[in-house]
Amino acid sequence: MRDLIDRSEPAPRPLGPALAKGWRRRCPHCGGGHLFDGYLTVRPACDICGEELHHHRADDAPSWLTILIVGHVIAPLMISAYQLFDLPMWAHAAIWPVLALTGVVILLPRVKGGVVAFQWAHRMHGFDTEAGAAAAR
Repeated sequence: MRDLIDRSEPAPRPLGPALAKGWRRRCPHCGGGHLFDGYLTVRPACDICGEELHHHRADDAPSWLTILIVGHVIAPLMISAYQLFDLPMWAHAAIWPVLALTGVVILLPRVKGGVVAFQWAHRMHGFDTEAGAAAAR
């Protein structure tokens, strides 16, 4: 008889805690190690638990989500300020780009951490340890 292979699904990883850890720019597995080496460079592995993080494929999703969020916050503020206050155009030209850039600088690494954590929680792109171990053999 052939050897039976256990093809059962691995236990799901909790998405909420993983996203919270990613938002804090921490390892989605242990929450203790840093997720990034610099501003946006994901570490190859967690410095605390050793979880491999190089599998991530964040690509353009973090920048797209960051632009979407910042745009949806800045646009209503800009329209409201234009209608409520009699600011000169130079003030608008000085205020809104600074606020938008500040929002992007603050949100981008957090959103990227969330995207990496989402991929880890759903075992996407090689974050499935069993599949990764089988491929390494």
